[in-house]
Amino acid sequence: MGSARYLACAVVIMMATTTPVVLPDTLVYGYASPTGLVNLTNVPTDVRIPAGRRKARYHIGVGDLELEQAVRRAAQQHRVQPALLLAVMRAESSFNPTAISKAGAVGLMQLIPETAIRHGVQNLYDTNDNITGGAKHLRYLLDRFHGNVRLAVAAYNAGERKVDRYGQIPPYKETQDYVKKVLIYYRSYKKDGWIIPIPVMTATPLTHVGRPY
Repeated sequence: MGSARYLACAVVIMMATTTPVVLPDTLVYGYASPTGLVNLTNVPTDVRIPAGRRKARYHIGVGDLELEQAVRRAAQQHRVQPALLLAVMRAESSFNPTAISKAGAVGLMQLIPETAIRHGVQNLYDTNDNITGGAKHLRYLLDRFHGNVRLAVAAYNAGERKVDRYGQIPPYKETQDYVKKVLIYYRSYKKDGWIIPIPVMTATPLTHVGRPY
């Protein structure tokens, strides 16, 4: 009973103070923050131990929720699978929003200034703006190559004119490796549930008083 009362007293003291408290016959040191959070360690120190931070799912430079919401928005708006957006983004920048390539491509989707201007991107370092620009460009390439994901991805890397010239994935090791990598990521993200129904856009005649236009 005596030892139990002593231990209870020690815990109360530890919770009430911001200075290190050592329990007898142990190597455990307790530190209580002003909010009452207790951190335990076996290393005596006067420095308070900060609460642990959750590791970022994608990159420390961008919030998980911010990135995922931007991907879903852009995917739905421009009829691109979110799994494909994520796959290209991972291959291009490893989710680094401030990445800059030797060729001058910027941000999450690694947009070059000319492509950004073409698709109305105002701020290459803005998560939503950059992802939207990348989604627009992927939609453009998918339309140009009749929905062929492999050719669209190859064109994202090497440019559409190179794909037009060869009529297939250009014979460049960098581009061929890039396409393989994106497709692996793409399949992985689809398995994780990053897939949405994409409506097929079909041309329908407008009518006015029963007559087609």
